[in-house]
Amino acid sequence: MDEVLLGLGSNVGRPIDNLREAVFRLHEICLISRVSSIYRTEPVGNINQDWFLNCAVLMETSLDAHELLDRILRIETAMGRVRTIRSGPRIIDIDILLAGDRQISDDALTVPHARMHQRAFALYPSAEIAAEMRHPLLDATVKDLLERLVSEEKAEKTSGPDWPPRLVL
Repeated sequence: MDEVLLGLGSNVGRPIDNLREAVFRLHEICLISRVSSIYRTEPVGNINQDWFLNCAVLMETSLDAHELLDRILRIETAMGRVRTIRSGPRIIDIDILLAGDRQISDDALTVPHARMHQRAFALYPSAEIAAEMRHPLLDATVKDLLERLVSEEKAEKTSGPDWPPRLVL
């Protein structure tokens, strides 16, 4: 079993419900060990859109990284994700941030996530639940990456009622 760190985000419809549904769907395919608080963050790139709600999920899986990506893409599609505008609004976005010490770089997948260390919306929730997890290319912990981040991106902790979702294990 490999430990995998995912980043989730939503800014369309009812974002907190979208995150909750995504966590439940992920729980159907993997053993989730921790779910972060929710953070409200500014959009990056295409700024003419609502702010995002983001969280992180730490899980254990025996799935190959490409098989996990396939399952994640199926969850996004089942939830109504349509890819139209790069960095645009989305009902759900699920990214593989870290997968243990694995390094993958091909046309379909890059792990560790190529811009994770530059994204407050990924690092704040990730540091909450996986502070000591190491980025194998940068040889730094998630906590170290967050401390190094110099950005104008804002993140506010904003968990709502019934968060994190109660999972039946």
